[in-house]
Amino acid sequence: MSPPTVPEPSVRRADAVRRDGASFRDPSGFVFEHQGEVLRQVNPVYANDYDRLLASGLYERLVGERLLLPHTEVEPRPETGVPAHRVLRPEQLAFVGYPYEWCFGQLRDAALLTLRVQAEAMQRGMSLKDASAYNAQLHGGRVVFIDTLSFERYVESEPWVAYRQFCQQFLAPLALVAHRDVRLAGLSRLFIDGVPLDLASELLPRRTRWSVGLGLHVHLHARSQAKHADSPAAVERARGRFTRRKLEALLHSLESAVRALSWRGGDSAWSDYYEANHNYGDAGLEAKERLVGELLDAVRPRTVWDLGANTGRFSRIAVRAGARTVVSWDLDPACVEANYRQVVRAQETAVVPLVADLTNPSPGLGWAGAERRSFADRGPADAVLALGLVHHLAIGNNVPLEEVAAYFARLARDLVVEWIPKQDSQVQRMLASRQDVFPRYDEAHFEQDFGRRFEIVRRVAEPGTARSLYLLRAR
Repeated sequence: MSPPTVPEPSVRRADAVRRDGASFRDPSGFVFEHQGEVLRQVNPVYANDYDRLLASGLYERLVGERLLLPHTEVEPRPETGVPAHRVLRPEQLAFVGYPYEWCFGQLRDAALLTLRVQAEAMQRGMSLKDASAYNAQLHGGRVVFIDTLSFERYVESEPWVAYRQFCQQFLAPLALVAHRDVRLAGLSRLFIDGVPLDLASELLPRRTRWSVGLGLHVHLHARSQAKHADSPAAVERARGRFTRRKLEALLHSLESAVRALSWRGGDSAWSDYYEANHNYGDAGLEAKERLVGELLDAVRPRTVWDLGANTGRFSRIAVRAGARTVVSWDLDPACVEANYRQVVRAQETAVVPLVADLTNPSPGLGWAGAERRSFADRGPADAVLALGLVHHLAIGNNVPLEEVAAYFARLARDLVVEWIPKQDSQVQRMLASRQDVFPRYDEAHFEQDFGRRFEIVRRVAEPGTARSLYLLRAR
């Protein structure tokens, strides 16, 4: 049964359509923006598979299980300049994060989701033609599959065409984090089509060669790739021998390999920052929460970027102040992991935890630098929260205050920022092992440099500390 249609305004102009920079590789269709909404076109070449997706009951099953992003069909269709079989309006995502910005838990959940979707598809005569990590997003408090055009008719005896992609984009990076170092998750930013299996095999500990899952799907897979890289005959030999039973066994083996991987993400220096009540005490922390809530209440932002969010304590203050989407960025993967687990546990729909290094944020990547949008290009937000952050940028990373102000002004209209002076114990700890070469790091220069970019709406002192909170509005 077809999803219900949504009436659209009658005026259609091709120049009102902006095609997504990441949506050009698949001839089945493409994603575009029109009148403030993200839409997806189904091209005529994909008509049979799209109709099969609906008629088979697979779409209804996946949406009912909250595994697939639901959509409605748009009529009349926007004019895109390309003939369309259908135009879809997916349920709109609050924010798009990329796999190289996810914590371990989100990537692992996305891997298990992909395998579950493939298993469900096979039960209804369909299969995933790709297994890209970019086909999953955090939405409504859980990871969901977002690419409606990834399904094709399942052909008995054909090998799973997405197997290699799954191993490169999911299994290899998960294994590297679990068995080596969480910093190796950054390889997914360098290799946006997936970590090469030969590289993963070299980096993984030797003992993983005797692991049933990693030994087969990473190490032996890498050797097989090298051996048969230029051998179409090897692919042909696989055809006709890959029975449904073998494919189901493969999926089960991949699932077991993913589930066997884990990462303890709770032991960093910052993951218990607020729980330890540094510089506050219970009463001081409650007072800070109240003050931040009051400042946000004054501007009522719909979208907030919480920079240096830690485990998201103040991200949730922003939600209580009425924000519908709070992107909760932090440098520490352990903090983001704890934040993500809280989102999933409580089915929080407004908080999106992601990993970001503000001194080296995600750039535009891929073809023409536009397939994956940069950190800043996914803004601006209505408001930015920058609590306990400026001293890390200015002293910890030698970024001048005027540069910090300029960047924040690019990211949002309103800014709630915390000023932490040199006499604060956190700043003193940073200066203990280095020379103080920051003569302009004081509140007067902070107000001067930020004042060039922002109007100071309000300043409040934090009780029991030398810290101050500012509400600023971009000029």
